[in-house]
Amino acid sequence: MADEPAGGTAHPCINPRKSTGMSDARTAPQAERFEVRVTADSHFAWIRTRLALERTIMSWLRTAVALIGFGFAIVQYLEHLEQTPGARSAYLPHAPRYLGLALISCGILALVVSIWQYWWSIRYLWGEPYTPLSGATEEGVQTPVIAVAVVLIAIGLFAFFVVLFRLT
Repeated sequence: MADEPAGGTAHPCINPRKSTGMSDARTAPQAERFEVRVTADSHFAWIRTRLALERTIMSWLRTAVALIGFGFAIVQYLEHLEQTPGARSAYLPHAPRYLGLALISCGILALVVSIWQYWWSIRYLWGEPYTPLSGATEEGVQTPVIAVAVVLIAIGLFAFFVVLFRLT
């Protein structure tokens, strides 16, 4: 065939022929890429996507809490270990502090990135093409996950400055 590339058949997802409007499996008219059809299936798919977004930010929060907690615990444990009687002095005495600060900083950064990603995704999901699916109202939707993330950022900053200035 003249439409096929030399040495083989055409790619199955690309139809080199112009659409004639016939209902051939390869030339069937397709919906626009972001055409939203308000059906029960599409509404529940939107809800599943929204809940997946919530699970994603909660995973970010768990990871950030682990990083902040491990960073703080490493500093505390290794500094108390150095103060035990008969313990040798460390080769790099400030290494646990720097490691702890790095882990706490990574946790805080993970929280900031997660909030940014969440807000961007929420604005997209509640945006114009999906408004009929979401059942958007004037007051919008409030979720406690952002408040939790902000509180965790405050706790992370507190832990960072405690380790930085050795207030413990």
